[in-house]
Amino acid sequence: MAAPLLPYIRGLYDTPIGLTNLLDEIPYGLVVLDLRKRIILINRALENLTGYGSRQVGGIHCCYILRSNLCGLHCPIDKLADQSGPILAEGNLVNRNRQRLPVRITASVIEDNHGKPLGFIETVEDITSTVEGPSKGNASFELTDLIGRSREIQRVFQILPVIAMTDSSVLITGQTGTGKDLVAQAIHQRSDRAKGPFIKVNCGALPETLLESELFGHEKGAFTGAVVSKPGRFRMANNGTLYLTEIGDLPLSLQVKLLSFLDDKTVHPLGSAKTFRVDVRVVAATHRNLEEMVRQNKFREDLLFRLNVIRLQLPPLLERGDDIEILLDHFLKIFSLRFKKSLRGFSEEAHGILLKHPYPGNVRELRNIVEYAVNFCDEPLIQTHHLPKYVTETGPPQEQRVLEPEAPDERNPPVITLAPGDIDGVRFKWCDVEKRLILEAITNARGRKGKAASLLGWGRSTLWRKMKKLGIEG
Repeated sequence: MAAPLLPYIRGLYDTPIGLTNLLDEIPYGLVVLDLRKRIILINRALENLTGYGSRQVGGIHCCYILRSNLCGLHCPIDKLADQSGPILAEGNLVNRNRQRLPVRITASVIEDNHGKPLGFIETVEDITSTVEGPSKGNASFELTDLIGRSREIQRVFQILPVIAMTDSSVLITGQTGTGKDLVAQAIHQRSDRAKGPFIKVNCGALPETLLESELFGHEKGAFTGAVVSKPGRFRMANNGTLYLTEIGDLPLSLQVKLLSFLDDKTVHPLGSAKTFRVDVRVVAATHRNLEEMVRQNKFREDLLFRLNVIRLQLPPLLERGDDIEILLDHFLKIFSLRFKKSLRGFSEEAHGILLKHPYPGNVRELRNIVEYAVNFCDEPLIQTHHLPKYVTETGPPQEQRVLEPEAPDERNPPVITLAPGDIDGVRFKWCDVEKRLILEAITNARGRKGKAASLLGWGRSTLWRKMKKLGIEG
């Protein structure tokens, strides 16, 4: 960090508003850099855009986080010396999930009271909705990993622009792994709210007390551990979209608060006497049968009516016909490029097995199977022995409990020789072994992270932490 800029940043942190809270209210991505273009801080909108947290990026050169085609010869910051005032440029950004997003970047100089440069500030705006036109005819449609030409998926693609142009609540239903998250993002990106934030909350990932604070926010001192005020996801999503995944896991007490918000669009943070009015579109998703949950008194009927203004049912993979073959080729290209392998395809036997597999985990399971196979394939074609065992064996996979080993020394990771028949007795570092264990558990669990963690004998948080560390996508 540039020394002259440090006192200014510290001074802003000490203000009553607080710099982080102030920047997080801005709907555009924002990054503050020192004179050597190293990151000092980013706001929450840029965290959502790039996939990197603010604690991960401090001191890193901006080109490694923004990963834009403007970096290098076309860097907006380098052009500031030749022009007075901000520099505006459009290009692409590759986020942590390897998605390429069209963005508009505006760069400016931060100066002290005497006009001396202290650093730089850049705003990053996602302009996906302005550069992508509507789909044409019945051609295959692609939304990152949600692709296909089948009649069932084409119906989904055709209705998406219509849903996006409304501002009503949306309920996306479908089996696990059918692409509900991707559809929610597509609805946001093609709506009038595309320039606003897209905030995702997993209603089943947090206990009730933490989930209430995460959604509605809290004031400092509202409960033990509340050392700072937190705006909550509803306020963070102002002028944008709040995506509530696994809405069927939302506790009944919070269902009441969500219903209240849908009625009056106001948020009442924990420990606060104030209410805040926000402009947010709510998109919810679930794999559960909410009507059955209503009959069992596990889900409020009035909330279901409020969420079910527009309902979109995603088809399971087995109903999508030839899309299985399209997806196999799609993911093979993605993971071959990622793992830097020159694979020509699948052997005839492996291809036949994959086409006949029932895929109860849908597209997510198919993706995990291909990632697993590409990871460990050392031949031009993926053979049957490169596939997870449960795919090639008859009957359901046997659930085996793998105990979590002791944490290895990060500075001098041990080299472990696997038993013959595991990976042909080849010597691997511990991180390679751990990655294989995780990939095998995820494929055996057909993409369900909770079950994969159970198979490994870990908690969900442990699994997520190790996946993040090893670069395995969620």
